[in-house]
Amino acid sequence: MILAARQIQKSYGIDTILENVTFHMEERDKTAIVGVNGAGKTTLFRILTGEIHADGGEVYRKKEASLGYMAQNQQIDSEKTIYEELLSVFDDILTAEVRLREMEQEMGSLSGKELADKMEEYAALQLAFEQKDGYSYKSRLKGVLKGLGFSEEEADKPLKQLSGGQKTRVYLGKLLLSRPDILLLDEPTNHLDIASIEWLEDFLKTYEGAVLIISHDRYFLDKIVTNVVEIEQKRSTVYSGNYTFYMNQKSINRETEQKAYENQQKELKHQEEVIRTLRSFNREKSIKRAESREKALDKLQRLERPGALPTQMRLTLTPQITSGTDVLHAEELSKSYSGHTIFRHVGFDVKRGEKVAIIGANGVGKSTLFKMLLGEIPKESGQIRFGTNVHIGYYDQEQHTLEENKTIFDEISDTYPNMTAGQIRNVLAAFVFMGDDVFKTISSLSGGEKGRVSLAKIMLSKANLLMLDEPTNHLDMFSKEILENAINHYEGTAIYISHDRYFINKTAEKILELSPEGVTLYMGNYDYYQQKKAEQTRKEAEQLFLSPQKNAETPAPISDTKTDWLKQKEQQAAERKQAAKIAKVEKEIEELENAVAKADADMAEAGTDYEKSQKIFEEKTKLEEKLEALYEQWEELQ
Repeated sequence: MILAARQIQKSYGIDTILENVTFHMEERDKTAIVGVNGAGKTTLFRILTGEIHADGGEVYRKKEASLGYMAQNQQIDSEKTIYEELLSVFDDILTAEVRLREMEQEMGSLSGKELADKMEEYAALQLAFEQKDGYSYKSRLKGVLKGLGFSEEEADKPLKQLSGGQKTRVYLGKLLLSRPDILLLDEPTNHLDIASIEWLEDFLKTYEGAVLIISHDRYFLDKIVTNVVEIEQKRSTVYSGNYTFYMNQKSINRETEQKAYENQQKELKHQEEVIRTLRSFNREKSIKRAESREKALDKLQRLERPGALPTQMRLTLTPQITSGTDVLHAEELSKSYSGHTIFRHVGFDVKRGEKVAIIGANGVGKSTLFKMLLGEIPKESGQIRFGTNVHIGYYDQEQHTLEENKTIFDEISDTYPNMTAGQIRNVLAAFVFMGDDVFKTISSLSGGEKGRVSLAKIMLSKANLLMLDEPTNHLDMFSKEILENAINHYEGTAIYISHDRYFINKTAEKILELSPEGVTLYMGNYDYYQQKKAEQTRKEAEQLFLSPQKNAETPAPISDTKTDWLKQKEQQAAERKQAAKIAKVEKEIEELENAVAKADADMAEAGTDYEKSQKIFEEKTKLEEKLEALYEQWEELQ
């Protein structure tokens, strides 16, 4: 066991946040902490790190186990570049590397016992250098840079020029490179595009330490975690499985608990009626029987009524009028900033009733395309044409459509002046704004609360075309599922930008992947998109590893069965070829490592023979340079 929490309790004033939270983690465990917004997940993290103290219970951490924590919107104040900031993780390796070079120079002027002592010190430092992966830190750093979406040009960018989201990514990179024994990540997929999230999934799945994650990204959790700790009504429940297993099991458990409670209540009522009847007979034997039953009831362990589920928003999307069949036509759209092309040749069509997801890397211009379609920024080329009777409802991820100085109530009443106060309160209650909550100012709301206000306005708009920019950002998991259900039952048309793959998978019928050179259409949900991308990658790999057969005559048509067989054989050949390359490099690495070890032994045996030691040392230096190159080659092949 590497980390455990036992009966953790925490209150702020009269508000109890956590009452009885208990779970434990083994080394290499991947565990999620889930619960509605405000359940106390981040508070629990801060208790585990020692940032705040619990009011009761205890936290156990394995002795000498290192812990790394990434909070939401983690910021870095530094004058360094991105590359320099990430490189600082390896300060001890860099110091050792400099010292090794210094010692090499020093040994050139020593002899006898001084040389032997220096060589022994050098060998010890070099062993420590190798154990800390001193030869591979550069390739690891480059891998993390690329994985988190930073280009080689951006690596030299000063941190002070970065956005908050970019700084959070840099902090995450530092944390991953430092490789603590226990990794605590609070919403790590925020500010990452889909490609970077998938890279992070692969990184964490093979991570050798324990990982504890708070995340609203359900697809991400399904890929990573094997345990889920749910915090609900201040208590914890542990589920052994991924997010989907947790949701299914939670539903089964709740139904079982409810039935057990109802059956016990029914039985208690029956026994009480029997006791009353026995007493009404007013005979000695019947009274004794009644007393015996009462004693049995007193000993019975009463089941608690299952707690009420947290209040959830109620969202129904209904278009007031039906649009034409052709909802949107875009053709040859392009956009540049300061002479740099963001995208070009963008064209697509959207028909009535379609649910279309737009995906793409950060910075490719998804929000820019949305604003162009809405007329908020001018197009540089091409055409945009909306169909007849199209009425748009727009959800802005930055919530710029909300006025910060207004109250929630005024935001609705000013947009829909014909609604009565009672109607407005009823709508806001459906979005979990009760009582005096409706008089909170927009500026005082959390991201999730602002999102609910925007969704309330969209529901009231009765639009027949929804254009949603990252609608699931800041929503808790239950609210996301409500939004999914509303979109799936929506009779209008929906176009949305999202990096929430679970949401895309549940709602999209078409996916448009935006790139600098246009859009690629995929007629399906996210699983279908992934399948097609995998097929494309496989074909590219086949073309890379297989030489084309040149025939003078046109070959006869090949049956589908034979084509599949040939593809399978080709793929197997490519895999064997790749495996052979890896095996060859691994053999060379092993041979060089043995050669380096032999050089160390030879240097020790040479003793005070300076010329012989110097010659061996020079050969060893060359071997180590070759070894470092092979390490990088092996990582690229992997």
